[in-house]
Amino acid sequence: MDNQYTIPPQTRIGHVHLKVSDLDRALGFYRDLLGFELITMYGSQAAFISAGGYHHHIGLNTWHSKGAGPAVENAVGLYHTAILYPTRRDLAAIFRRLRDAKYPLTGASDHGVSEALYLDDPDGNGVELYWDKPRDQWPTRPGGGIEMYTRPLDLQALLATLET
Repeated sequence: MDNQYTIPPQTRIGHVHLKVSDLDRALGFYRDLLGFELITMYGSQAAFISAGGYHHHIGLNTWHSKGAGPAVENAVGLYHTAILYPTRRDLAAIFRRLRDAKYPLTGASDHGVSEALYLDDPDGNGVELYWDKPRDQWPTRPGGGIEMYTRPLDLQALLATLET
C-alpha cells in the first residue's frame, strides 16, 4: 500500500444518510425548520433533501429504524452532521429561526476558525450548524499550523449581524 497517497484537495463530503424513526418528524426538522428542500421521496420510507437543488445532501430513511428509540449518546456511531453556512449572517438567521421556534441548542462555540451552533435532531442525532471564518482570520500556532479552540459563542453579537 502506498503510504504517500493524499486525497485530492477538491474532495468533499457529498451527503450523509441518517436512520430516523419517524420520517415525517425528521422532515419537520430538516425541511420545515432548517429549510432544506425536499428533492424526492423513496416511497414512504426515505426522503432526499438538499440546499440549492443538489440531488441530495441528506438522506433520511426508516429502513432499519422505523419506530426505534433515539440515537444512543455513549455508543459508536455518528457524533454529528455538520452543515456549513456560507456567511455569518446566514448562521445568525438560522439561529434566530431556532430561537423563535424555541428549539433547544446543546451548545454554541467559537472555534477560532469557525463559529458553530449545536443541537440534536428529533432522533437524537447531533447537528452542527456553522460558518467558517475567512482563512486570513484563522488563529495560528507559534511555529505554524492553525490553532482551534472551543470558547463560548456570543449569541447576541451573532444576532447583531442581522441588523447591519
